[in-house]
Amino acid sequence: MVEIVAKSAVDGLVPLEIGAQKLTEAKLGPLTSLMAYNGAEAGLAKALETAHGMALPGPNRATGKDGARAIWFGRGQVVLAGPEPVADLAEYAAVVDQSDAWACVELSGPKAEAVLARLVPLDLRAAHFKRGHTARTQIQHVNASVTRIGADRFLLMVFRSMAATLVHDLSQAMTTVAARG
Repeated sequence: MVEIVAKSAVDGLVPLEIGAQKLTEAKLGPLTSLMAYNGAEAGLAKALETAHGMALPGPNRATGKDGARAIWFGRGQVVLAGPEPVADLAEYAAVVDQSDAWACVELSGPKAEAVLARLVPLDLRAAHFKRGHTARTQIQHVNASVTRIGADRFLLMVFRSMAATLVHDLSQAMTTVAARG
């Protein structure tokens, strides 16, 4: 019988280090989509705070920290990254496991903004896109979520099927930035 082995979406593609920039797998743990039922946002916010110690993020924001983060993912949508969701959340929201659906990487380094400036049609400079800011956008031509998680650290999430394309595009941009010194 064939043994099936689970692999991450970026297995064999990362880590990469080009110049001073690093691209690594973001091992977020479970990814759970939370979509509040009509009129249940306040209840979901309270349940999330009580169970996981983080606020329900507003539009274009992320709350929490490494290991337990809530990321705005669109109108009425949040992704809980890290902890297994407590059962109480299902009283206020549709709770759907998304763990295998996403490729998650972290781009870090002193010129991470310059790398992303070549691929993302948003101003991601720290003056405009601070820690805890997030956006649903495109990286090159791939639909993505971009979240600033540190001064020179970004969490990038794309559909699993686009992992190789994401790594290729980032590698090319990292190479270009490194060549410019």
